[in-house]
Amino acid sequence: MRIELVKRTEHSRLMAVLSPVIAVFLTLIAAAILFQLSGKDPLLGLFTFFIEPLTDTWSLQELIVKATPLVLIACGLAVCYLSNNWNIGAEGQFVFGALCGSFIPIVFPDFETVLTLPLMLLLGALGGAAWGLIPAILKTRFNTNEILTSLMLVYVASLILDYLVRGPWRDPDGYNFPESRLFTDAATLPVIGDGRMSIAAPIAVVVVIVLTIVLAKTLKGFEIRVMGESPRAGSFAGFSKKRLTLFAFALAGGLAGLAGTMEVSGSLGQLLPTISPGYGFTAIIVAFLGRLNPAAILIAGLVLALSYIGGEGVQASMGVSDKIAAVIQGLLLFFVLACDTFILYRPRIVPGRSATGSEI
Repeated sequence: MRIELVKRTEHSRLMAVLSPVIAVFLTLIAAAILFQLSGKDPLLGLFTFFIEPLTDTWSLQELIVKATPLVLIACGLAVCYLSNNWNIGAEGQFVFGALCGSFIPIVFPDFETVLTLPLMLLLGALGGAAWGLIPAILKTRFNTNEILTSLMLVYVASLILDYLVRGPWRDPDGYNFPESRLFTDAATLPVIGDGRMSIAAPIAVVVVIVLTIVLAKTLKGFEIRVMGESPRAGSFAGFSKKRLTLFAFALAGGLAGLAGTMEVSGSLGQLLPTISPGYGFTAIIVAFLGRLNPAAILIAGLVLALSYIGGEGVQASMGVSDKIAAVIQGLLLFFVLACDTFILYRPRIVPGRSATGSEI
């Protein structure tokens, strides 16, 4: 006897809309069980993790700070996934974009003009796009698996970052610590309010609005949807799968690189051996939780950012492991995919044949 998944001829639109809500609810239940197994009060754990960060101004600003790179990266990934291109290397594109964007303030620290910050953002976006184009070119030219190549490039970018901040780009006045020199004011994003929130947040909102319009109202958006759902039909319409693959990876890499540059020129203010808590991987969850829709991704980004703030909160106040946030993020992705699977497919039990003899 075995269980098979049979594709449904029709699926409920209501359940498709409610799927992320159900996934979040199931994640709450699973998180409560985790807190209970850890010997902690599950209700207090849920409150500290999901509610307490929303109760003061500082936490709300931190929530937006952490949601900004998630939203930017997830918007780019959504274009890739809608076009049936599986980019798993946004973390590497984030890191390499940050490296390219940091070139000016580190190598030319005396270059302080009104052009410094715009050039940094441009270099960051171009660097992320170039890093994203590597798996795209390998796929279109040599038919390599973009999942593997994009993922392996994450570790290459991380090692380049580690080498630079411990070697050529190490701060000469930093007492031998592995970090770059601090960015000057001209290379730092302007701050909004009294916290760490910068103009990166409104830039992310603008990207969401523009991408929503592009996907819904333009020929390029139509091409992305058609090629993602039926490449054969798209080829009949004159669309090129290879060109779309290059475009999708370049856009995703560019947004990830822009996010990386804004992270180091905003909340960090310098390059460190580690500049990301895993934004590129978490953004995959954000993209699917937001149903690959930029507007919904904006909300999903805030939800996932809450897991970072909440994870730090339960670690500090309840002594829970710092890995709890990653576990809850993984559970959320699992429940999102599980709900989507049961919406599109129905399980069927297939009786197996009884064995009448041994097989060699």
